[in-house]
Amino acid sequence: MAPPQTPYEAVLHAARDVAKLDCALDAEMLATALLGSVYAVADTDRASAVRDFVGSFLGATNRRRTASATTIRSVFAKLVPEATGAGEVRPGTQAPTWTEQVGRVRATGCYAYGDVYGDQTSYLVTFAYDDSTAGGSDHALVALVDHNIGITKDLYVGSPASRILGQVREMCAGDELTWFREEDPGRLRHEVDRHLEITDGLTDLPAEGSLATDRALAVSRLHTLPASTTPRLPEPPARGVPELIRDFLASPEAARFGLSDVRADDELASLHFCLSLLTDHASGLPDADPLRWSPAVAGLFLLDWVHRRAVLDMDDAAMLPRVTRAWSAYAVRQRGLPASAAEQIDDVVEEMIPEFARLYATGERRSPATAAVAQLISEGVDPNDTDAIDAWIDQNRHRLNGD
Repeated sequence: MAPPQTPYEAVLHAARDVAKLDCALDAEMLATALLGSVYAVADTDRASAVRDFVGSFLGATNRRRTASATTIRSVFAKLVPEATGAGEVRPGTQAPTWTEQVGRVRATGCYAYGDVYGDQTSYLVTFAYDDSTAGGSDHALVALVDHNIGITKDLYVGSPASRILGQVREMCAGDELTWFREEDPGRLRHEVDRHLEITDGLTDLPAEGSLATDRALAVSRLHTLPASTTPRLPEPPARGVPELIRDFLASPEAARFGLSDVRADDELASLHFCLSLLTDHASGLPDADPLRWSPAVAGLFLLDWVHRRAVLDMDDAAMLPRVTRAWSAYAVRQRGLPASAAEQIDDVVEEMIPEFARLYATGERRSPATAAVAQLISEGVDPNDTDAIDAWIDQNRHRLNGD
């Protein structure tokens, strides 16, 4: 058999047995996996790439009359109704009896769960078909939102819904560092959609999970939920950074790590510099809250961000782990998290210190700009003195040019 000549022929070949499937859910799972390939290989604006592919596919196959071709066309049109020509697609005369059940589902429950630190929230919706015999079993959509990078990191559609929901409830009930609640459908849709929009524009997708393969079906299911008509409740006004730092320095956590009684000028300078690094790092996170602190955020800060963005002297490098441990304990208390959360963060930060020291010593994660500033400082040049920098460049032009 000759290999398929076009992407549309390849899809038709992969879907050659779609009309023999037992129910609508099986067909929708096959179709979303096929469209996942398009989503995964798109360079930019992946959502548009899927929509455009479906529109082109429907146009290129509109004369196909086999049962498999008319069936997969019908399923694609239901999954991606915004595609050009989707509204004109009708099931063929040979279409399976379950074709009318594609997409005809209702949400039977909406939930959210996550970690107490606020790193990730998972949203879970259970669905049932109008006709469970032709449609298929109850099933669940799970969407994982990562708040540290601000994306919908994974999507999963699976069945039976009762098993998935039961496993989640059991997991959360047995771990005091997780929470579980019923969720407003409109808010759930809004939160997943707005984070997924960022995911769709990524150059590289998260490496693990079923984000690409399940996306088309997950979005189709999400859009059966009502759009959010209630704006998000405004967050209570946060304390300004100067007030927060003053409160921290007067806290028992600062005292425990010997930060409240720092008096020497050099140590004071390092202490305030380290605190400024903490707040600067927080300002670059999606929610920009210095008190949303966790093992994951601490790792991003100590083992990555600070080496790429800051130039530390030896006093700063000695001070930063102490400040980080104290801030961890302070943030946990301020947010009212369990004692086990404070213990977990402190243990993780303490384990990170040797690697932090190694990265500081090697400079292997410094950005080119940070490395250049470090070089200037090591040669006695004030990086804030433009005249001194110009003079250094003149003196070292041969090195800069590779002579």
